[in-house]
Amino acid sequence: MHHLGARVTVQDFLLRIDAISVWVGKAAAWLIIGLMTLVCVEVFKRYIMNMPTAWIFDASNMFYGTLFMLAGAYGLAQNAHVRGDFLYSSLRPRIQAGLDLVLYILFFLPGVAALVYAGYDYAALSWRIGEHSTVTAEGPPIYYFKTVIPIAGALVMLQGLAEIMRCIVCLRSGEWPSRIADVEEIDVVAEQLAHSEHIDAETREAAIERAQDIDRAARKRGLGGDIET
Repeated sequence: MHHLGARVTVQDFLLRIDAISVWVGKAAAWLIIGLMTLVCVEVFKRYIMNMPTAWIFDASNMFYGTLFMLAGAYGLAQNAHVRGDFLYSSLRPRIQAGLDLVLYILFFLPGVAALVYAGYDYAALSWRIGEHSTVTAEGPPIYYFKTVIPIAGALVMLQGLAEIMRCIVCLRSGEWPSRIADVEEIDVVAEQLAHSEHIDAETREAAIERAQDIDRAARKRGLGGDIET
């Protein structure tokens, strides 16, 4: 009973970290709207009004860079980072967990720790000198942008520690613990097929099942029992 209670506590802890990474990733995703608006306004000003904005390149880079960095922990929480898994997916969970644990300790922890450490110094220096972009004569301040580097690194490190804990749990139990699952592209495809009026019901159900089988085969790695958000 005590072991079961401890396992539930660990699972709750893992899901809480997942929730933080997912929330940050979804919040950062709204930057896409800002980036799209920025680019559309600049295209109108540049080609219609012949009034280009000097700092638009820097602003676009900062929008996209912030989105990219803050989505790192979200990608790790969703087990969505690219990996060469044509052999990995056929391994037993315990072997997967052992391989992941070794790679996390040898490469992930030192690499992300170096990112946080160097990123902090990088951002601190930028704040001390009040750094501005040099792309244009009066470039915008970029110390805010550089501050995202250590913050994003810390979030990835937090999620990475949760993934290491998942590996340990899997090594002990033989099963991957569950993680928070977000909506996938395949869910959108299935929903569109389900409401299509151009194919009959049997063909529609077969297409949805085929799409789901392809998605499951492609994502067969350490997901455990997903918990829908």
